[in-house]
Amino acid sequence: MPVPRVPRRRERLQDIPVDGLKKVLLASPRGYCAGVDRAVIAVEKALERFGAPVYVRKQIVHNIHVVAELEQKGAIFVEEVDEVPEGAHVVFSAHGVSPAVVRAASDRGLQAIDATCPLVTKVHREAVRFARDDFEILLIGHEGHEEVEGTAGEAPEHVTIVNSPEHADTIEVKDPSKVVWLSQTTLSVDETMETVRRLRVRFPELHDPPSDDICYATQNRQVAIKKVAKDADLVIVVGSANSSNSVRLVEVALEYGAKAAYRVDYADEMRQEWLDGVETVGVTSGASVPEVLVQEVLAELAGAGYGSVEEVRTAEEDLLFSLPKELRQDSSGRRDDRALGGRGRG
Repeated sequence: MPVPRVPRRRERLQDIPVDGLKKVLLASPRGYCAGVDRAVIAVEKALERFGAPVYVRKQIVHNIHVVAELEQKGAIFVEEVDEVPEGAHVVFSAHGVSPAVVRAASDRGLQAIDATCPLVTKVHREAVRFARDDFEILLIGHEGHEEVEGTAGEAPEHVTIVNSPEHADTIEVKDPSKVVWLSQTTLSVDETMETVRRLRVRFPELHDPPSDDICYATQNRQVAIKKVAKDADLVIVVGSANSSNSVRLVEVALEYGAKAAYRVDYADEMRQEWLDGVETVGVTSGASVPEVLVQEVLAELAGAGYGSVEEVRTAEEDLLFSLPKELRQDSSGRRDDRALGGRGRG
């Protein structure tokens, strides 16, 4: 796991005059989604309730700043549950885990708190259902991603991972009449639909999932950056390298008209040459990014003359998730059913 750091400060980007008005198009929705909010708060609540340390399997969400902040509060991040002392509290990340991980935690007597995003849990349940009905499941996603590993682990004998549209052209199945596709929740919508199209050419009886697997937040952020990108000379996406949805935002921006697009974790990673000749900068952030990091990017850009900020809003988000069931009772025994969602937008 990469070592998180806090952002370093340096001199601001230079104010280089260009013809016309230098401005920022700020995509909305952006940043924290309800599932990320829930997972981060779950770790914070566990630390409050049980005291440090609380262990977390993998990164709770894919953002190095969030991980660093939680480490400072007493969270310890591990790769596998066998690194957690017997009987300790362990939080499962928002990306979900396989039944094998749940069993391993139980075997060690760990007190598990499941912070899996409910939208990921929905895909897990779909995998179980289709496997029970003896379907072959074509899981569209990136092999090795924690979410894909967790979903595939629900029915490993029935799941084949499809990494890309090109990979779809080579997939073989036992019974083309009993095949269904599911997907990782954080993929590019366009690329996923192209993969499905190619699969359906080969397997005309391919079944669809009962509802859309790509999460609302991933779709909304892609729709917003598509609208921004067509008018942007440059797009800055705030998000970490292992954040699938953040990486997809860079790709979508370039596909939909941005002349250049880059991903940064922190404002001080932006380079002066990116702004050469640039009049309009689009800014967005992945679903695991706190708003403070976006505001630092905007401040850096303002120092370089991009002080005019126009918000480009394409959707309103009001989905709320309750705390994991293990945290719904406070230390005095009272239930805490408060719904969560939207924190970090600012």
